[in-house]
Amino acid sequence: MTENEFNGRLALVTGGSRGIGRSICERLAARGARVAVNYVSDEVAANATVDRCRELGAEAQAFGADVADPVAVANMLAYVRESMGPVDMLVTSAGVVSAEDHDKLDIETFQRVMRVNVDGTFIPVMAVKDDMIRRGDGRIVCLASVAGMRARARMIPYSTSKAAVIGMMRSFAAAFGPQVRVNGVAPGFIETDMTQGTDPRLVASMREDAFLKRIGQPIDIAETVVFLLSDAAGFVSGQTWVVDGGRITTP
Repeated sequence: MTENEFNGRLALVTGGSRGIGRSICERLAARGARVAVNYVSDEVAANATVDRCRELGAEAQAFGADVADPVAVANMLAYVRESMGPVDMLVTSAGVVSAEDHDKLDIETFQRVMRVNVDGTFIPVMAVKDDMIRRGDGRIVCLASVAGMRARARMIPYSTSKAAVIGMMRSFAAAFGPQVRVNGVAPGFIETDMTQGTDPRLVASMREDAFLKRIGQPIDIAETVVFLLSDAAGFVSGQTWVVDGGRITTP
């Protein structure tokens, strides 16, 4: 990858206001991309991400929309095209997590997680793919999780949703090729606002289980996403890259 590889390219990052999404926006900006930062409610945090991208020399704007609402996404994309142009790269990073025992799990919780994590991936991808295919080039990365690859007794909705994202990403890659590459990234435990409050004993256990003996940071995920969007990954599509310090390995 070169320092200004993404010059002139527009990247839309859903859930870009905080955590992993913000780090992805910053790394794309540092590589020369123009960045459209999607957020659902925290406009202050989204504008902070925009400010940081601009400090890095990139054009950036914030766009509010619920990515699980097809009308809101369509309106957002129309505004993005009008103000910044067509989307060259999409990262679906918006998501929610839930953790509860099965005897406390209800259908409302299950449906809420599926709506944000699954619908919130499907709708933005479907909204940008036709234009990418017409122009003959597009790069998409969908954020999944190692929870979608392993059993999680207290994360039934979340684990199910992320397994669905992995399967959907593979099918997108098959359907949109050869013009559009689609890949996934499956983070392990990453230190963000979302994971604050995790039992310190569990965090220590995860650190010890990892080959690299540390907890992941948002930049670890961002660097992998940026690689998958780059020309260096030009022969990679339909793959899920696990980024968890070695806590799980895949064939």
